[in-house]
Amino acid sequence: MNYLVTIFSIFIFFPNHSGADSCNLPCGIAPGFNFTDPYTLSSGNNLLKDWPPKDESGNINAVIEIPAGRTEKWEVDKAEGNLKWDFKKGRPRVLKYIGYPGNYGMVPQTLLSKESGGDGDPLDIILLGPPIDRGEVATAKLIGVLKLEDDGEQDDKLIAIQFNSPLKKADSIEELDERFPGISRIMELWFTNYKGNGEMESKGFGDLEEAEKILNKASMQYQKSLSNK
Repeated sequence: MNYLVTIFSIFIFFPNHSGADSCNLPCGIAPGFNFTDPYTLSSGNNLLKDWPPKDESGNINAVIEIPAGRTEKWEVDKAEGNLKWDFKKGRPRVLKYIGYPGNYGMVPQTLLSKESGGDGDPLDIILLGPPIDRGEVATAKLIGVLKLEDDGEQDDKLIAIQFNSPLKKADSIEELDERFPGISRIMELWFTNYKGNGEMESKGFGDLEEAEKILNKASMQYQKSLSNK
């Protein structure tokens, strides 16, 4: 099993991202985005407000903040709806670890308070499949949730599969494990180790029903936050 996880890690953590060896950081930026300063990307759209959590077919929408295989920690700014490079100790944040095991981002028009088990931010999501440009709004098939705690606070990650992914036949975490052994374990290992030992703790995986409940609650809280303004 450990050998299998190692082989999968080579392909997932180091995807064939065109130009990744030669481009300046950050590379893989979605069309229509421009730098308004060295640490801010804007397209004229509000990435938090301008898309619903799901498309008309019921597929989940995700704003890609960090393409698969990358380590530059960008995120959607809640106040302005653009992309900003996260800072830590006065410097733009680059993870001191191997790159993200999937396309990482947020679900638009969601908000989950700490009282409801969130962190006060939009829902985090992992999209499994080929790298997607930073800032792209992608649709995917929700299959479950990775339940995590970050320094004692709940920090769940929804898990979805891209429609152009070789994993697309899996409709649940259980099917993902059956068809593609090792992938869920890779995600769990990555998120519980990238910040260092003891920072993140896994509480296992939740199924699609649990993921949908989290999504619906976060969508309702976002709408409620608008009415309270």
